[in-house]
Amino acid sequence: FCNPTADQTGMLFIGDAIIQVNGINVESATHEEVVHLLRNAGDEVTITVQYLREAPSFLKLPLGSPGPSSDHSSGASSPLFDSGLHLNGNSTNTAPSSPSSPIANEPKYEKRWLDTLSVPLSMARISRYKAGTDKLRSNAFEVLALDGVSTGILQFYTAQESADWLRAISTNISDLTLQNMKMANKCCSPSDQVIHMGWVNERLEGTDSSQLYKFKFLALKGSSFYIFSTPPVSTLDWVRAEKIYNLCEVLFKIHKLWLADDYWLQANLYLGIHQDFDLEDQRPFCFSVMVGHGRSHYFNVELGSELAVWEKSFQRAIFLEVQRTGSKTYMCSWQGDTLCFTVDFALGFTCFDSKTKNVLWRFKFSQLKGSSDDGKTKVKLLFQNLDTKQIETKELEFQDLTAVLHCIHSFIAAKVASVDPVFIDSQSIARKYMYSN
Repeated sequence: FCNPTADQTGMLFIGDAIIQVNGINVESATHEEVVHLLRNAGDEVTITVQYLREAPSFLKLPLGSPGPSSDHSSGASSPLFDSGLHLNGNSTNTAPSSPSSPIANEPKYEKRWLDTLSVPLSMARISRYKAGTDKLRSNAFEVLALDGVSTGILQFYTAQESADWLRAISTNISDLTLQNMKMANKCCSPSDQVIHMGWVNERLEGTDSSQLYKFKFLALKGSSFYIFSTPPVSTLDWVRAEKIYNLCEVLFKIHKLWLADDYWLQANLYLGIHQDFDLEDQRPFCFSVMVGHGRSHYFNVELGSELAVWEKSFQRAIFLEVQRTGSKTYMCSWQGDTLCFTVDFALGFTCFDSKTKNVLWRFKFSQLKGSSDDGKTKVKLLFQNLDTKQIETKELEFQDLTAVLHCIHSFIAAKVASVDPVFIDSQSIARKYMYSN
């Protein structure tokens, strides 16, 4: 067409792909379906486009490479002319001027445009999923910078090429994040260091079967687990987190790992606590962080290596906090009496009267032989008496039972790690399976 409407707007370019037509998503539609929709859209059509950076093969001709044969003297348009590559620098469809020397007889192709985009990778994030869905893009992903600049959809010829670039960019982002952590830690006390931080996708609560996710930035720092909507770039930003939880009272749990294209592994890494999750979404590399009052946050990461790092980082951060804190005390009650229950890294479990401070009973970690709870406020702890070898049952009631059970788990795991570090590594599902596959 001569001077078409799309060209007159000055807002559309070669490589733009139609994403929506009058608000209808057409990313998964066929060419014929989109054409039909456009033809029946009425007099006014609103389209949403996104620039796909993958270029046709004929746009990748090096300077001086022979192009497709065509009769240049006829003035007919060729794919090279239509796409912005012009013979001998001539931007029109007419034949070039007569050569003045034998060398000029050789065709020379050169690009008439240059599209350059710089995306800072510090605190950047990567997405392989189509917006609002659990569908992975085929051989493609998008990089989004902290300041909002996006690469658009980067399309690759093969899955291997896409995976190689994904790992390379992810590694670069991780290295830059590590540098940011080191800078932040220079301003923090030894007890308030950043252990790990980075982007994840959080599944939104109350969503339908499409299982919508939203980008969140997580950080493990000092005694706390932080959830941000945007990364903290200054000291003041740390108090502006959406959620802050004490590390002793959270429980990290891996949900899914892809071992093959059609098989996933569900791993339970917690003690004495059972909670069902809807695992019908299509995303691999999922984990949750269970917090007080039975609440939880469900996350997904792009790579199995990221999942392994988060698992190890949570273990390390929790163990450091347990050793740093030494003990945690919770108010509880039983049969009308107000009691204090203490979990101590050195002594184990102690229960004493809140008024008189008299110790009612004390047991080591090794004496805990089992537990059960009603899922609400009451818990039974089964201890073995070292003298009689008999099992003694201690029943307590807590306002936030989940937080107490998580704390007990954290202290026991840290105690085991201090005695046998190899045991904890042997229990690492993510590192075991991701690095062996």
